[in-house]
Amino acid sequence: MRILENVISDRGSKYAVSGGPCTSEDDAKAFIKELCRKKKFAKATHNTWALLTADAPVKNDDGEAGAGMLIVRMLEREGLRDHIIVVTRWYGGKHLGGDRFRHVQDAVRLYLDDLGRS
Repeated sequence: MRILENVISDRGSKYAVSGGPCTSEDDAKAFIKELCRKKKFAKATHNTWALLTADAPVKNDDGEAGAGMLIVRMLEREGLRDHIIVVTRWYGGKHLGGDRFRHVQDAVRLYLDDLGRS
């Protein structure tokens, strides 16, 4: 499990991004469960994730409507299969509007860069 913490901060909201090998929705749920064993991540407002499996994309917005699909599209563009990416947000008290999608995209890019894929 690769975790990049405090990658983005905006108006009190803080973001982290994590990921690792994952081949199914059950694996993804186990990954999220393991991530949330860290108290900080268990207390997060959103743990949005996606992965591309051999069958189909699997995603969960966790309250950030549309964010899972954004991650799916980035995984498709990158051709990264069987690897989950989770964008975690701790809500800071102010609505970010459309900026939250830019932050999800930036977090995924940072993760892909860290993997050496972008």
